[in-house]
Formats: sequence, structure tokens, C-alpha cells
Amino acid sequence: MTKQTMHIGLDDTDSIRKGCTTYIAALLVEKLQKLNANFIDYPNLIRLNPNVPWKTRGNGAICLRIQYNENVEEKIKETTISTVEENADLEFKGTDPGIVIFKNAKIPKEVQVFAKNTITGIVNLKEALKLLKKFGAEAVGFKNGRGIIGGLAAVGETLHGDYTYEILSYRVPENYGSKRKVNMASIFEMDKATAPYTFNNVDQEKRRVIITPRGPDPILFGIRGETPEIVKKAFAMVKPLEPVERWVIFRTNQGTDAHLKRVAKLSEVKPYHPVIARGIVAVNPKMIPRRHVIFPIKDDSAQVDCAAYEPTGVLRHVAMKLLVGDCVEVYGGVRAPSKKNPLTINLEKIRLLKLAPKIVYQNPFCAECGKRLKSMGKNKGFRCEKCGFRYTNIGKVEVKKKREIRKGLYITSSRSQRHLTKPFRRYGMEKHKMPDKMIEDWHFP
Repeated sequence: MTKQTMHIGLDDTDSIRKGCTTYIAALLVEKLQKLNANFIDYPNLIRLNPNVPWKTRGNGAICLRIQYNENVEEKIKETTISTVEENADLEFKGTDPGIVIFKNAKIPKEVQVFAKNTITGIVNLKEALKLLKKFGAEAVGFKNGRGIIGGLAAVGETLHGDYTYEILSYRVPENYGSKRKVNMASIFEMDKATAPYTFNNVDQEKRRVIITPRGPDPILFGIRGETPEIVKKAFAMVKPLEPVERWVIFRTNQGTDAHLKRVAKLSEVKPYHPVIARGIVAVNPKMIPRRHVIFPIKDDSAQVDCAAYEPTGVLRHVAMKLLVGDCVEVYGGVRAPSKKNPLTINLEKIRLLKLAPKIVYQNPFCAECGKRLKSMGKNKGFRCEKCGFRYTNIGKVEVKKKREIRKGLYITSSRSQRHLTKPFRRYGMEKHKMPDKMIEDWHFP
């Protein structure tokens, strides 16, 4: 019997109160294997544009890529729909699940472009439905069906560029909502032992673990890294203090900066889009209530505000040291303007390209004794307290001071990095080759 290929996309199943699309994927992995489906890739976890106002918690969509015997096709579809229906938070306003069934062995270029646009910008359901119709794909939408957008984007993002892995472990249902119990020391030990091949395990600045979520979702902890082998090794080093129901390794675009899109000029910066933009600091940074730092950058086309919020840690401290005239490249999501605030780039990274000179004006030195002069009052000149000489026709002198920051790249502290933000550990580790094969033990049970 000829094997068929199917790509199953899922999105928008969770809410702020419960659920997780990756958990539904974990359940489906087990169920589909019982139908003799063969996985041709790890489950793909695709993080979409993190700035869309209607996003789910992590704005992550899933694609399961399988081969199967034609006689179980309908059973696969039924199993997928029923699993989503049983586990999605359908009663919550704003949870609008979508399922996409794409049976083409090769993903069309137009669908890949749609996926890229969903990660870097804004798309709509009409565009998704048009592509589904064109390529004969199927979709099931619950409520307003917005999750179809993410489902199709997950199908279209084939991760042929840079990618990483994440192993996610899940709690037993009776522990949902309670404080997660994991040996914290084991996580710090794991981070040290697997560096630099895993990332964003801990926040060294605050000595805080960041692999355990805080919400009521089923995830116990997740470890991100460069290979399936390293995240599996790291997983074995962590000591959970509560039962683990199941775990799965995902291939993902996390930690790749896949969401950021370069704009040629500041006038092209649009609300809700993640951007990379260059400009000159137009006004010295200021600190506003809650210790956030704001400064504008400009070019020949426009001026845009940039914000480094308090949780960004080191990035906020660097932003505060910028001066008018500094040339910077900024990375981040764009917040829409309001009556109180202009268009603003919420910073994830700053690359300092050129430092403006820091000039201060000081009293001159006495020509006789070398002691710094004292002012006699506005426009009245200077006097030397040591030798009594008076200087009426000189002014303050310009002095160039050493800057407290250097040119280079600065990234928000790990505790405030988004799923897609590429951390320092990953620079130089980018991948451009698809994995040759899957490891055998990539999920349990």
C-alpha cells in the first residue's frame, strides 16, 4: 500500500486559564502512532509574530508531518478533530482553534511565504482560506476559526533555515495550577554542564530559573538547545520533584530572530510588526515611572520612540547611557500609537554602531599655577584662588570624556527574552542544513 504524506497544523487552542497547543500535539503524537502513522520530522513548534494583539499566550502553532496508509486517513482526521475538541478551552472568549490538513508532499512556495508573513507581520483569515482552496487543503475552524491562520503558517514554515529544539515535559492533570516542583540546583548544574549548546535555562543576573512556566498550563519545564541529543541529555540531568506524565522533543524557530524584519527607513515602521531599524539618537534618553527608559531615533524619513522596559535589565542600563548623535540599530516589536504615546519600538536588542563624542564644559586652568579657576559669576570671567589672577575674556573649555559604553550588540536579559529572540549563546551556531534523521527516543510515552 502506497504511503501518503500529510501535514497537520494546529493553533489557538489555549487560554490564559488553561490548556496548551503543544500538549494537544503531544497527545496526538501518541494517538497517531497507534494508527501506524510514521513521523517524517519532529513535531514543529512555530512561534508566530509575538506582537499581534490577538495572540495566544506564547503565540505558538504546531505542525505534525506524517506518512500513513490511505485506509486510515479518515481516522487520522477524526482523531485530530476530536483531540482538539476535547482539550481546547472552547468556552473562553478569544480561544478560536483551527486545524489545517495539507496533503501535498511538498509545501508550495506561496504557503511558505504566507508562513513568513505570519511570523514577521500581519495576515488575515481571508488570505489563509484563499490558499487552502487553491491547493486543495482542508481546514476545521472552531468559533471564528482564527487558529486556521496559525495552523497554515505552521504547515508553511518548514524550518529550512536556522532552527533549534525544545524538549517539553508535562505534568499529571491533578497538579495543574499548583506550584511546580523541580530541584532548582539541578537546573543550574544542567545549564553549566550543557553550555553553550542549551540556552535560556536560567537568569544569572537574578539567579532565577526560567525553564518552568508560572501559569496553569500543563508544562512542567522546557529546555531549548541546538540538537535533539543535547536537550534529551539536559532533560535527564534535571530532577523533577513531581510526576512527569509525558515529554516530547520539538523542532522549532525559537531563539532564531525569525520574527525580525529589517526596514530600510524609519517611515516604514508599522504597528505590531517586529523590526530591525537604524537611526540616530535624537534626544538624550530619559527614565519614566517604573524605571523604563525612553529615547527617540531619527533618520531622513521619520522619528520613532524606543523603549527599554525595566525587566530588560542590562538593555535598560545601556539605553540610559546613549547620547544624542549615537548611531544605533534597534531590534523589537512595534507598539501602536495612542493618545498618550507615539509609535514605539519595544526593544529586544540594541547594536551600537557609532558613538558620538561626550563633551562637557569645565572652568579653565590658571596660566600661572595650573590650578582650576573659579567663576566670578555669569559673564564675569574667572579668578584663581591661589595666585589671585583674574581672567575676564575667557570662557569655559570643551573637554571630551570617555564613554561608559562601547560599540557592539546588547541583548535584553534572559528573563525577558521572547521565545524568538536569539540569545548571545546562539550567535555562531546558526544552522542551514536539515537534520538527517530523528533520534529514536524523541517522546514518551
